[in-house]
Amino acid sequence: MAKVELKQPVIAEIAELLNGAQSAVVVDYRGLTVEQDTALRKQLREAGVTYKVYKNTMIRFAAKGTDFEALDPHLEGPTALAVSKTDATVAARILANFAKKADALEIKGGVVEGTYYDAKGMNVIATIPSREELLGKLLGSIQSPITNFARVLNQIAESKEA
Repeated sequence: MAKVELKQPVIAEIAELLNGAQSAVVVDYRGLTVEQDTALRKQLREAGVTYKVYKNTMIRFAAKGTDFEALDPHLEGPTALAVSKTDATVAARILANFAKKADALEIKGGVVEGTYYDAKGMNVIATIPSREELLGKLLGSIQSPITNFARVLNQIAESKEA
């Protein structure tokens, strides 16, 4: 069997992973201990992020012609790929928080909702709260004036009855 035929399933796997993804982040994981790597993988898995080490050439072939092709300059040396199909910022957030404790983990760059960001940009993306947090804050800010307005109306109604 030719080498190309052996690589096609891996390229197809990566292409399927990137298809419809909200974000993809590439990291250099050299120097992580087994315990750190296991903890990182667990956090990412629990958040619904696929995290896997692939050969750089395989990622290049799979990303060709997509928004993720912008990651090409970062595909050198050991590379792990973290992909989220549901939340655009979760992978960056988890990786950046983990990198604070594990200096060996380095974010190289990423693509979020079709836009390429370098390492600094990904660290900024990591500061954006999750969708659920933002919706909670929005709901809280909406409820407060409504609750106050309802109390005022109730007090007006009570004062007219008296």
